[in-house]
Amino acid sequence: MDIFHALSDEDGKLSGLEKKLARLVLEDVDFVVNSSIGELAARAEVSPPTVTRFCRRLGCQGYADFKVQLAKMPYVGLRYLMPEAQTATAEEVAEDIIAKAQNALFQLHRQLDLQALDKAARLLRGADFIYAFGASGNSSMVVNELHNRLFRLGCRINSSNDHSLNIMLAAAAQPGTVVFGSSFSGRDPGLVQSLELLRKRAVPTVVITQSNSPVAAAADVVITIDLPEGKNIFRPTSTRFAYLAVIDILANLVAYADRNKAARTLRGIKEELVRRRDGDDRQVLGD
Repeated sequence: MDIFHALSDEDGKLSGLEKKLARLVLEDVDFVVNSSIGELAARAEVSPPTVTRFCRRLGCQGYADFKVQLAKMPYVGLRYLMPEAQTATAEEVAEDIIAKAQNALFQLHRQLDLQALDKAARLLRGADFIYAFGASGNSSMVVNELHNRLFRLGCRINSSNDHSLNIMLAAAAQPGTVVFGSSFSGRDPGLVQSLELLRKRAVPTVVITQSNSPVAAAADVVITIDLPEGKNIFRPTSTRFAYLAVIDILANLVAYADRNKAARTLRGIKEELVRRRDGDDRQVLGD
């Protein structure tokens, strides 16, 4: 049951008194969850039978069932139930997105664990093979970007965005393998399961995630990123800029750890691209 959708009355099914009750409920969920039917009726200036009819109109069996359904709403976060009103001109949106990206990078710079970055880069460069595990959107993009950055430096790497496959890859990992993981929340049970399996098999792991999280606890080398999420649910998370910056830092460190190998691989890729594309070696490495 989507009680919030019903309370929002997007279909226009509620009467005038019911709309009044719905507004009161959305404005003070905690009060309603902890009040009696008489207390709610008194605050809304309606009769208890009106409250009962209101609850049934929303698809609940009665007031008690209504409170149970209402109590479940905050679990998804009230910012998703009652989004903040945001201005949305192109100028304002551009300013908001760019400012948040700059702030994410500034905060990342202040909290970077340089020793963890150095240790992670040495593990990645020394690996015979690298698996990169991520899922659920942002982390899928992050591990795919690690793949994109490291293969051109001569690393043997594969990224995977499927938890079931990750478990199988973890079970099959051979000595010399290093596994990299990404989790923005740090609470991805699928990734935790893979990391715990890898630890039992003595396969080194590196993760980017929140500190003091289940994912962090299950990994060997942890690069922590702890940034506030903000309340605008419509704006893409600016935290991903911080994650991509860490990927670039790791890739640069990996390149410097074996400059000859990295330069040789980059040169071979560039020669092929220039020959097949337009003969202009000033363009980016790739497209």
